[in-house]
Amino acid sequence: MSTLQRLGFFSRLLDNATAGERYRLASEQIVHAEALGFDSAWVAQHHFHEAEGGLPSPLVFLASVAARTRHIRLGTGIVTLPLENPVRVAEDAAVLDLLAGGRLEFGVGTGGTPSSFTAFGLHSDQRAEVFARHLALLRDAWAGRPLPGGDRLYPGSPRLPDRIWQASFSVAGGERAGRAGDGLMLSRTQPRAPEAPHASLADLQLPIIDAYLSALPAGRAPRIVGSRSVFVADDRAVARRLAEEGLRRNLVRQPAPNGPPADAPLDVLIARQDVHVGTPTDVIASLRADRTLAHVTDLVCQVHSVDPPHRHILRSIELIATEVAPALGWRPEQGRGAASEVSPTSELQTIA
Repeated sequence: MSTLQRLGFFSRLLDNATAGERYRLASEQIVHAEALGFDSAWVAQHHFHEAEGGLPSPLVFLASVAARTRHIRLGTGIVTLPLENPVRVAEDAAVLDLLAGGRLEFGVGTGGTPSSFTAFGLHSDQRAEVFARHLALLRDAWAGRPLPGGDRLYPGSPRLPDRIWQASFSVAGGERAGRAGDGLMLSRTQPRAPEAPHASLADLQLPIIDAYLSALPAGRAPRIVGSRSVFVADDRAVARRLAEEGLRRNLVRQPAPNGPPADAPLDVLIARQDVHVGTPTDVIASLRADRTLAHVTDLVCQVHSVDPPHRHILRSIELIATEVAPALGWRPEQGRGAASEVSPTSELQTIA
C-alpha cells in the first residue's frame, strides 16, 4: 500500500429508508467522513431501480453536500454519460465546481442497466460509441472550445478536464483512460467470466492497471481508484452478523449469474462478494492481502453490499480513518480532519 495517497468514502445511497431519508443519511455520512479527514466522497448514479442505487441526479445531491462541507472532494462514481446531454452535464458540473470551490471530481462510465437505455430512447449496444462522442464534447465544453453552432460554455471550467476519471472493467478501457490522461476507477463489482468465477480482483484488475500505466502520457501522474467493500466494527460477532444479513439480502435483491448460492456459508459470501469485514485488525489484514491495492493512489471504501444501519456506518467510517487506513500508510492532510475532534461512538459495539 506504499502508493496510497488518498482515502475516500463511496455511497450508492442504499440505506433502508425513503428516498429523502437516504439523501439525508448519506449527507450525514459524508460530513462525518470529512470531519475524520477523508480526502474524497463519491456517489453513484442509478436510474429507476431502487434496490440498485438511490440516486439518479448526483450533481444535484453533491451541490447540497457542498454547502455542508469545506474540504472533502466530491466525486461522481459514476455519471452514466451515454444517457446524458453532455452540454447540460458540462454546464451543471461547471456551476457545481464553482459553488464547491473547485472540489468536484468527475467520474464517468459507459455503464447502466440495459433497460435504462430503453427509457432514454437508446439501445444498450450503442453505449461505447455514444460515450466516446459525449466525452469528447464534454472536454471541448470545459476547455472553452467552440461547441456545435459556435457557442462556448459559460461559466467556463478549464480545470475540470484534469479531474475526469473513467471507470472500466476491461483492459481496453484502462488503456483508453490512460491514453487520455484521465484517472482510472476500479470497482469492487468487477464481473467474473463464466470460465473463471473464482478469479480474484487482483487477477482481473492488475492487467487493467498495467494497460493504464503503459498508455499514460509521459509526465502525467497516475490516478487510480480502488473501490472496496469495507465494513469495520468494534466487535467481530456484530460485524459478521450484520454482514450475513446484508449479503444474503443482496443475493435476493440482485442475484448474480455466477454468484454464490443463497444458502452458502457466510465466509463464502464474504469471499465471493469481495467484502472486507470485521474488527480493524481483521480488515487491515484482508486489505493488505488484496494485491491490487498496492498499485492504487486512492482507496475508496463503501459499505455495500453489507448495508448496515446508519449508526454502524458512522462507526465504520471512524474506525477506517483512525485505525485501518493509517495502518495502510494513509495520513489525513495536515491541518484537516483531526479524528480527535469527532465524538466517539464506541458504545455502538454493545448494540446487538
